[in-house]
Amino acid sequence: MNDNTMQDTHISLAHGNGGRFMRELIDGIFARHLANDSLDVRVDAASLMLESKDIVYTTDGFTVQPLEFPGGNIGSLAVHGTANDLAVAGAIPRYLALNAFIEEGLEVAQLDRIIRSLGEAAVEAGVEVVAGDTKVLRRGEGGGLYLATTGIGTRDPGFDLGLDNIRDGDVLLVSGPVGDHGISVLLAREQFGLRGDLQSDSANVFPLTRALSGLDGVHFMRDPTRGGLATVCHELLKTTGMGVRIRQADIPINDPVQSVCEMLGYDPMFLACEGRVVAIVAPEIAEKVLQKWQALPKGGQAAIFGEMDASLSQVILHTELGGERILEELEDDPLPRIC
Repeated sequence: MNDNTMQDTHISLAHGNGGRFMRELIDGIFARHLANDSLDVRVDAASLMLESKDIVYTTDGFTVQPLEFPGGNIGSLAVHGTANDLAVAGAIPRYLALNAFIEEGLEVAQLDRIIRSLGEAAVEAGVEVVAGDTKVLRRGEGGGLYLATTGIGTRDPGFDLGLDNIRDGDVLLVSGPVGDHGISVLLAREQFGLRGDLQSDSANVFPLTRALSGLDGVHFMRDPTRGGLATVCHELLKTTGMGVRIRQADIPINDPVQSVCEMLGYDPMFLACEGRVVAIVAPEIAEKVLQKWQALPKGGQAAIFGEMDASLSQVILHTELGGERILEELEDDPLPRIC
């Protein structure tokens, strides 16, 4: 196979040298799938129209392996992860900047699929990719493709969110089953000879957060990504000084996730989700929040699973057998490159 053929089918260092191959890569894949009125690949900065002076800004990086998994890929995951960080902060996601670090040897067809998926996820989430950059890494210096993103949104005036708003007795809800993303990526690796039809929960959570806009008593929201539901609870403990009581029986977990966890010794409480929201709300509105979420396509299995407790200094898990144990903080990373 000669160099020109390789450059047609696989990424080469020439795709990052600023010349013809780089221009063809950007025009043929990135600009083609991400085209919108705000994206101009000829300039180095985007001019944005923002009607609000209250801007919410986030940045993130994505290194998932494998790059494609049931229910998504690193492209759609990058959009969801970034837009979701804005949504749970009480913002309306608007714009996205994208940096792609592409390893020499990556198949152009795979890159095309991933960026097409990224563009489709952006349209579905209502965000525009307005700026970006590509870099090509030498073979062996990357995991095929790394993505780094910056997200910009405008604050929704219907929210007043903050860790300082959380009170003793506040109720914890989760918008759907936990652990789907972590286990679907694990199965896609085929490291344990396991297969299944479980799909990642990677999705846009803005409809879930938007449903709570204007509802007095919504104190805080978080998406339980790396470290899962347990890590969110420990963040609440550390930042508020209040303990957390959670009920194992009330946490929604799909049967395939539970089965794989039992076989391999994982705890679904610590597995990453990429399309779920945890909300901390005043107890008097907890049922209303639950009803609003359960009325949505992505919230049908939403559940109330715990509460804040100022008398505690730990995260306490009430087990299905009627006992209780301290849920320790995550130390090891059982599933590297999960998001």
